[in-house]
Amino acid sequence: MRQDLFTSPEGQWTPVSPQLATARGLIGTACGLVLVLVSVGAWLPLRDSMGGWAPVLWLPAALGLGLIAWIWWWAPRNRRSWGYAEAEDDFVVRGGIMFRRLVVVPYGRMQFVDVQSGPVARAFGFGTVTLHTASTSTAAEIPGVPLDEAKRLRDRLTDLGEGHGAGV
Repeated sequence: MRQDLFTSPEGQWTPVSPQLATARGLIGTACGLVLVLVSVGAWLPLRDSMGGWAPVLWLPAALGLGLIAWIWWWAPRNRRSWGYAEAEDDFVVRGGIMFRRLVVVPYGRMQFVDVQSGPVARAFGFGTVTLHTASTSTAAEIPGVPLDEAKRLRDRLTDLGEGHGAGV
C-alpha cells in the first residue's frame, strides 16, 4: 500500500480559514484593476497619436484581467492545500499545490511562536502563525488561521515547547 508523503501519521488535519482565499482574491483583483486603469489612463491621451499602435496600450489591461481570473482560480485551491496537525511530540504543517511542503517541528525544538495579522487579514478575521526554531529551514508558517485559533495555538505551542524542554 502506497502512503502519501504529505499526510500526517498522527493527528487530524485542521484546515485554514476559507476567508484566506477571499482576501487573496480581493487583493489580486485590486492589483488587476490598477493595470486596467493604467491602460485606460495611457490610452485616453495617446490613442490618436499612436495610430495603429494604440491597441498595444491595452496590453496592461489584458494582463490585469488575466491576473484577476487566475487569482480567483488559484486562491481557493491554494487555501485548501494548507493545514496543520498536532501530534503527540511534534507539530506538522503542510501547504502548496505544485510544490508541496510538509514541515514537522518537534515541540522541544520550538524557540518562539509568532502571530501576525495585517489590516486585510484582520478585516477577514485571520492571521499567520509562524513557528521558529534555531534552523531557518524548519520554520513553519500557517497563513489563514482564524484569530481565536491563532491565539489558542500560540498559547498551546508555547506551553508544549516549554514542557518539552526547549523554552519557547
